Amino acid sequence: MPRHILAIDQGTTSSRAMVFRDDIGVVSVAQQEFPQHFPASGWVEHDAQDLWRTVLETGRQALAKAGLSGADIAAIGITNQRETVLVWDRATGEAIHPAIVWQDRRTADLCASLRAAGHERLFTERTGLLLDPYFSGTKIAWLLQNVAGVRARAEKGELAFGTVDSWLLWRLTKGAVHRTDATNAARTLLFDIRTGGWDAELCRLLGVPLALLPEVMDCAADFGVADAEWFGAAIPILGMAGDQQAAAIGQACFRPGMIKSTYGTGCFALMNIGDTPRLSEHRLLTTIAYQFAGKRTYAFEGAIFVAGAAVQWLRDGLGIVKQADETAALAAGADPQQAVYLVPAFVGLGAPYWDSAARGALFGLTRATGPAELARAALESVGYQTADLISAMRADGGITGALTLRVDGGMTASDWTMQFLADILPAQVERPRVAETTALGAAYLAGWRAGLYPEPVRFAASWALARSFTPAMADDERQRKLAGWHDAVRRTLSG
Repeated sequence: MPRHILAIDQGTTSSRAMVFRDDIGVVSVAQQEFPQHFPASGWVEHDAQDLWRTVLETGRQALAKAGLSGADIAAIGITNQRETVLVWDRATGEAIHPAIVWQDRRTADLCASLRAAGHERLFTERTGLLLDPYFSGTKIAWLLQNVAGVRARAEKGELAFGTVDSWLLWRLTKGAVHRTDATNAARTLLFDIRTGGWDAELCRLLGVPLALLPEVMDCAADFGVADAEWFGAAIPILGMAGDQQAAAIGQACFRPGMIKSTYGTGCFALMNIGDTPRLSEHRLLTTIAYQFAGKRTYAFEGAIFVAGAAVQWLRDGLGIVKQADETAALAAGADPQQAVYLVPAFVGLGAPYWDSAARGALFGLTRATGPAELARAALESVGYQTADLISAMRADGGITGALTLRVDGGMTASDWTMQFLADILPAQVERPRVAETTALGAAYLAGWRAGLYPEPVRFAASWALARSFTPAMADDERQRKLAGWHDAVRRTLSG
């Protein structure tokens, strides 16, 4: 019997593949970045072929590094950047337009018109989401309205919609399967998170034909079989979850009240709220954390659009650093007397502000401000934005005591950044031994379904701490810093 799992982690700026053993240990990793396209202000696109190509190449590279073949893989698990929209031809498998990325803001006017018409409450009650360009539904509507001939073809059933998971599944199975999982479906503005099905009324409001939509499955399920052409053997695809939910699974956040925060291109905090959905009173999202055996578990989620992307801006936009990992040392040498704030609203602000028209700004600049202060402001902005999310979660969840936050993602490698996060929340910040918990979550789902991995309770017992960060900042300093941040945000908001 094959004793390994291949996890595909298709992210916003790169694709990663990881091979895991039957003891859930990591065997190999392969990763490739791919280009980002910005055809207009606030627009973000990906070439659909780049997503498929980098997934296929990294999957093959990970197997080669591990000295394994496809025949050694028991199952594939897929996790993906959520909300990013693709529509493709069912006959040819070709995308009809570049992928519209979750960060894209081109549908801000459509969201505003739906709000003005009084529809937001209906969308929120059914989906747990807000009317914001972030989510998939208005992106689909834009494609149907703006790409010639697409609406007629969609209504005839000639086209398929999918988030990136569905696109990869279609390609891996050579067009045999059009499916998604409940966590990705829950991010579309078209899915009723209480009933667990596509909502015909919401689809009608956005003008989305039901014929476009994939079948919705559990997170651990029989999604299809990857064709033998890709990895040398036919491999069942048995796990699927959106990246943030996969990270929550990888962090073993299976008990209500547990919180994880993932730091990649953006930052996303999820708090398990159990099997009964309830709406946030502080503009957080209510979403599906995972669905096992037809039973849904829900979460409050706070979404930050720019986290690691601010470091990429320092590197690629300003040329302040050559490598992203240089920023922490640079920030540590910043002048402590300078109160420089970066509000990284490059594509608007997410939770709890939800201002799609806001744009990035720097405050507190002086003639003495240099690269070190800008690096510190970029890293601190991640902590400040997380503090806003955790404050909302405390209020919605009724949390009054000490808080523990499990963290993961590329930025957590920076001790400086994690210590600032612990200081500014304040909270105990726990970094696990396996930092790439998004891929781990996808691997766990597939391995559990394949019979290699234990049930969730036993998996949770295997979670291991690498390092904990304890708050050390004085209360008055924390309050002064947060007051400066909130003043900077107030000045940035479009309203």
